[in-house]
Amino acid sequence: MTELAQPADAGEPGGSPPRASTAPKPVRDGVLLGLAVGVSGLAFGAAAVSAGLTVWQTCALSLLAYTGASQFALAGTIAAGGSLVAGAAGAILLGSRNSLYSLRLSGLLQVRGAARLLAALGVTDESTALALAQPDNAAARTGFFATFASLYLTWNAATLAGAIGAGKIGTPQSFGLDVIGPAAFLALIWPRLAAGWSERGVAVGGAAIAIAATPLLPPGAPIILAASAALAGTLASRPVSAP
Repeated sequence: MTELAQPADAGEPGGSPPRASTAPKPVRDGVLLGLAVGVSGLAFGAAAVSAGLTVWQTCALSLLAYTGASQFALAGTIAAGGSLVAGAAGAILLGSRNSLYSLRLSGLLQVRGAARLLAALGVTDESTALALAQPDNAAARTGFFATFASLYLTWNAATLAGAIGAGKIGTPQSFGLDVIGPAAFLALIWPRLAAGWSERGVAVGGAAIAIAATPLLPPGAPIILAASAALAGTLASRPVSAP
């Protein structure tokens, strides 16, 4: 109320009323990212039901597993005639990268008690990238939970719609839904790529490893293997101690 009683800014002739405050940047970015990526749940819902899962099984995966790429891998394995055990094993392998994300996020989020379980569910590529792109811990926490809330709700709603409308939606490629996640992720990490040659070297190395491993390894494994580029970059950037 105090701010409303102050005079208008000099740059606003005529005493026009102050503009309404906008949402903080981490909240805005998190909500928009969640909405953009979450719609790809349409493709998962349709793919899972087409592979033989029921609507409630498909929705349970999104509600409880919430690991988009792993869910696609599971549905793809079942659709190809693989067993549920094989599909689950591949999904767990692909989802194991979230454990590495959690180690990095624990110091930023600083959650305690039961909230740690909720935060663990919210660890995804998108929420991690947006949190790490923030300038301080408070903004990182805000961005993480904004992305989590928006993406979780959108992904699950889209999964239900896709499962119910299976057979009528078509393939993810027909709508371009398969490129939303990678494009959004690239946009988030782009400022880091401009930070220096070390960051660009890690990105190029990781991409080269993933491309080379894709024809040889099951889906998801090349991504995990590509993380070795980050380890190499860390070791290379260490200062050499004097003898």
